[in-house]
Amino acid sequence: MKQYIVDAFADRPFTGNPAAVCIPGTWPDEAYMKALAMENNLSETAYIVQEGSIWRLRWFTPGAEVALCGHATLASAFVVLNYLEPGSGSVSFSTLSGILTVTRKGDLYEMDFPRVPQKEIPVTEDMALAFGHRPAKAFLGVDLVCVFQEEETVRTMRPDMDRILRLPGRLQNATAPGGTFDFVSRSFAPALSIPEDPVCGSAHCQLAPYWAEVLGKKDLLAFQASRRGGALHCTVGDKRVQLRGNAVPVAVSDVLALPEKA
Repeated sequence: MKQYIVDAFADRPFTGNPAAVCIPGTWPDEAYMKALAMENNLSETAYIVQEGSIWRLRWFTPGAEVALCGHATLASAFVVLNYLEPGSGSVSFSTLSGILTVTRKGDLYEMDFPRVPQKEIPVTEDMALAFGHRPAKAFLGVDLVCVFQEEETVRTMRPDMDRILRLPGRLQNATAPGGTFDFVSRSFAPALSIPEDPVCGSAHCQLAPYWAEVLGKKDLLAFQASRRGGALHCTVGDKRVQLRGNAVPVAVSDVLALPEKA
């Protein structure tokens, strides 16, 4: 089975967020897909299989299958548009979050994602202890979003992962207004066996709409301030969010440990 390693939301290798993209031909059993994701030990391992005129896409962290992943969608689109269908300008994936289309836009790849609703919730002492700083505001949708006043607070915080694990949400995101960028953020996901996700596209389905309302603009430049770091170009609509980023190939390999046949 062919496997590609692609750094997503990156313009050079070893930055952004790495994802493995596997092309199994037919679907392996779920236990195998989980085991290979654990073996890869990246924040996401994606599997894509062509079903008629569309590709079906599934995402696995080292701990679980997830319903939406931005950077592994970008990585999968990069593989399809550069290796599998190099003459195509776009690709659509059938996923647990519906049909997701990725379009080549010059040097960038644009993903059309659902906007995730969220509601403001009270800031708690547990949040302050978990992040090491008290948020100014907190919002909960699929993920928890905690808003801080200073960019430096987000960049330098060292969260307590045991306490982060006990907070609500699939991921726990910290965000603040930026200087060079419209906003910065970091994403933590210990419940998915990912202490920190280097650049989380799906989190921006909540982050970008929040900052679009605060800043009064629909086009935003975001930066995920992890150690690897990565930039995202975001456009916020009423129901959808477009995320654009670069991607860089790192490795192409053959997976030799294949699923046992029934």
